[in-house]
Amino acid sequence: MSKTGVSEKTLYLDTSRPFSERVKDLVGRLTLDEKVSLMNHPAQGVPRLGIPAYNYWSEALHGVARNGRATVFPQAIGMAATWDRELIHQVASAISDEGRAKYHAALKRNGYTDQYQGLTFWSPNVNIFRDPRWGRGQETWGEDPFLTGEMASEYVLGLQGDDPRYLKAAACAKHYAVHSGPEKDRHTFNAVVTKRELYDTYLPAFKKLVTEAKVESVMGAYNRTLDEVCCASKLLIEDILRGEWDFQGHFVSDCMALSDFHLNHKVTKDAAGSAALALKYGCDLGCDHVFNDIPAAIERGDTTEALVDRALERTLGTRFKLGMFDPAEDVPFASISTDVVACDEHRKLAYRTATESVVLLKNKDNILPIKPSTKKIFVTGPTATSMEVLLGNYYGFNNQMVTLLEGLVGRIPEGMGLEYTSGAMLKHPREIKHTWAPDMAQTADFAIVCAGLSSFLEGEEGESLLSPQNGDRESISLPQSQIDYIKELAVHGVKIVLVVTGGSPIALGEVEDMVDAILFVWYPGMEGGRAVADVLFGDVSPTGKLPLTFPKSLDQIPAFDDYSMNGRTYRYMTAEPLYPFGFGLSYTRFEYSKLQLDKTDLTLGDSLQVSLTVRNSGGSDSAEVVQYYLSDLHASTIVPIHHLIGFERVALKAGESKTLKFTVTPEMMSLFNDDGKLTLEPGEFRLEIGGCSPGKRGRELGAPIPLTASFEIK
Repeated sequence: MSKTGVSEKTLYLDTSRPFSERVKDLVGRLTLDEKVSLMNHPAQGVPRLGIPAYNYWSEALHGVARNGRATVFPQAIGMAATWDRELIHQVASAISDEGRAKYHAALKRNGYTDQYQGLTFWSPNVNIFRDPRWGRGQETWGEDPFLTGEMASEYVLGLQGDDPRYLKAAACAKHYAVHSGPEKDRHTFNAVVTKRELYDTYLPAFKKLVTEAKVESVMGAYNRTLDEVCCASKLLIEDILRGEWDFQGHFVSDCMALSDFHLNHKVTKDAAGSAALALKYGCDLGCDHVFNDIPAAIERGDTTEALVDRALERTLGTRFKLGMFDPAEDVPFASISTDVVACDEHRKLAYRTATESVVLLKNKDNILPIKPSTKKIFVTGPTATSMEVLLGNYYGFNNQMVTLLEGLVGRIPEGMGLEYTSGAMLKHPREIKHTWAPDMAQTADFAIVCAGLSSFLEGEEGESLLSPQNGDRESISLPQSQIDYIKELAVHGVKIVLVVTGGSPIALGEVEDMVDAILFVWYPGMEGGRAVADVLFGDVSPTGKLPLTFPKSLDQIPAFDDYSMNGRTYRYMTAEPLYPFGFGLSYTRFEYSKLQLDKTDLTLGDSLQVSLTVRNSGGSDSAEVVQYYLSDLHASTIVPIHHLIGFERVALKAGESKTLKFTVTPEMMSLFNDDGKLTLEPGEFRLEIGGCSPGKRGRELGAPIPLTASFEIK
């Protein structure tokens, strides 16, 4: 007998057998009531069979979240701005190391794991950030399906590990699908899109995570898509996810989404009906209490115990893959020490990620980096000392968080002066009309104004205390209190370096002209202050690129609740933006040259070989993100104006050149037709390669002159 009192010859405990056999054996031993007790996110234990209680709800959006001490990395949208696949893989691997160590420590301490202490991490969020008003856009990897898929896949691979048998942690692709606000309507909303838009924009990242990264779970969204509730959609779950993509993991509902079936969407009459509908189309785990009504649903003939078994085999299958039923010595990740939690190596990784995420949007007369001859700087603004702007949302905690002010104070050389006052509130006007701030600013070489957004202004439904729109934004401008303060400084002739925090595009309007330099630093994590200071002083050159378009105003984008992609994101927007997708300046200059195509006339199904040279023609070492865009000039249906098909981060010393090679595949040349089918058509194509998405706006702002070439498929 084992210490659980279960015979060692029991098949489900036989580690020599495949997980699939062991799971079937275990499910076959359960009573219906025991099965039901295992189907909600706080799954109860079954002591007679040695099944421990387990809570599936854990978070790891940018670090182990809501579970005590952890390394706090930059918010997901900031990680997207690095365009650095290898880095993101390292970050996710560090996060799952910490998650593993914390899980085993909680087991040892308590004999079980509570909410947020498990290994099933409900991350990453791969919804497309299609509208800048959405408060949860900060959790995503931006507006582009390709970039989202590339970056989030590395995140999944890093979280889940590379052991051939066991998962280090289980990642989750969410929220499936066509889900990106408004937050106040998410429990009732019906997202209407064409089949073409569904496959072209909303599904590619999910597909890549399922078919290539082998993500272990998928979470359904709250809303309906094309009239079906997302957590019980024949189209999304049965036809596409399980059918076309052959998804083998488990499907979990968003929290209370199953209750929405009968309470808000009104597609069922009661909880039993909702449970039956969810089981029918393949929702395996409820973050809810609705599955408690499964026995009633079976009794009235709405569902069957066979469907219950199917669901349980999938969720328990995940737990088997995580090693939860095997001896610790068999599971390679069970021995990870708690010494990894918030360790120095992970802190350095958080610092590197924060530095790579910083996007330089403006640098008039090369005011940055801060020169050694600078006598004094004035630091001001409502986010300079804010802990919230380091954290974003879904965050962990650390006892060594570095605010923007602390970072600057830690970096400034002795002999250089520094003064600080907040000067303005985040959102509310000051009671004092005239402050000392302009005088303090005028005695300095320039002011570093720390402004922007925080989690008080944008986030998930119910979390942002200063958002009347349930976490979304009514306006995408800076709050008026901040605009007024920047104006006040500018009127007094102060040179201004604007450091902007936020998780979404901000329309700077007149402020853009009042300031000399702009750094967008997102929600940069625990090392944010140190990273931003080192970029400002030039210890690190800014290399971040925008993972989304910054519109000039809301006038440039469609209604928030319109899910059509017409006029949205760089792929379909014809209006000239404030800052284009893929844009970001450097302290050095890059030049693109010597573009060569191996042929310009292709037959259907050919690949195209491309080579080019990138040179760092400036005076400092840095990295450039080389971006490849394709335009289909004669498509038979609506296609993106241009779309990202590849990118590569290239480190170059001052004066160094590198030759790059790239293959344009038939799949990259293909379009999604009106039925959502990937189709390769003859016609003319334009390839553009540079440091920003195509368009004159990027070049006006200082992006390198791109290379362009045309080819034709006969």
